[in-house]
Amino acid sequence: MQTDARDIAAIESLLAFWSDAGVDACYEDAPVDRTIVVAPALKAVTRATASVMPVVDMGDATTEARRLAQGADTLEALAAAVASFKGCELVGMGAKGCVFGRGDPQAPILIIGEAPGAEEDAAGEPFVGRAGKLLDRMLEAAGLTGQVFITNTVFWRPPGNRTPTPQEQAVCAPFVERAFALIRPRAVLLLGAAAAKSVLKTDEGILKMRGQWREWRLAEGDVSAPVIATLHPAFLLRQPQAKRETWADMLALADRLGQDVG
Repeated sequence: MQTDARDIAAIESLLAFWSDAGVDACYEDAPVDRTIVVAPALKAVTRATASVMPVVDMGDATTEARRLAQGADTLEALAAAVASFKGCELVGMGAKGCVFGRGDPQAPILIIGEAPGAEEDAAGEPFVGRAGKLLDRMLEAAGLTGQVFITNTVFWRPPGNRTPTPQEQAVCAPFVERAFALIRPRAVLLLGAAAAKSVLKTDEGILKMRGQWREWRLAEGDVSAPVIATLHPAFLLRQPQAKRETWADMLALADRLGQDVG
C-alpha cells in the first residue's frame, strides 16, 4: 500500500510529539532491539533526499566550523561565517538558506531551539511561525521582551521539519558555542529535548530536565551561565495543557534574571 503525504505528515507529527514528551523507548511482550530501526517517516525523507545529500567528513567539517567560528569577533561576523559554511549535510538537503538568529546581540538571555522550520526557512529568521509567536507572547508576559537573542542548534531547515540529528548538531556546535561566548548571557533557555540534549550533552528526556537549573561552561575560555530547559513552543501548540509547566520555567527565568540584576 502506498503511503501518501498526509500519512507521512501524521507519522512525523506523532513521532515529534513522543520525542518532545521525552519518550525514548517502547515495550512489548518480547524484547525488541529498536536501536537499528529507522522510523518509516524518516526512511521516506532519506529516500527523497538521497540524491542531494552530500558526503561530509565530520572531522574536517567540525574543524572548519571551529576555525570559522573563532575568527568571528561579532555576532554579525559569526552570522556571515555560518552562511559561508558548507560542512553541514543540511546545506544540501533543500533548505533555502541559512537561518542564524534574531534579537539583541547584547541580550542578557540566550534562547536556543532545535532547528528552523518552513516559515523560518522562508523568512531567514528563527521562531517566526506559530511556535515563534507563542514564544514571543510568553516572553512578553514574563517581562522579557527585548532581552533575548534567539538561535538554534542547526541553521538550516531539516527535510520535512524533522528533528536534527546529533551529527548535524555536533558539526554546528562550534557556531552555537561562539555565539554563547560573544553574547556572554546571564542565563540560557533551551527549548525542547533536541536543544537540551545537544547543549547539555545528556540523554535525559525533556520532562526530566525541564525546570532544573544547570550550568553550561565552555571547554575553552572563562565562559559559563546558568541554563534552564523547557518544553518547545511547537509541543505546546499540540498539547496546550503543558503550558503551565513552561510558564513556570519562564517565571523562573525572569526571577533568575531579576536576582542577577539586583
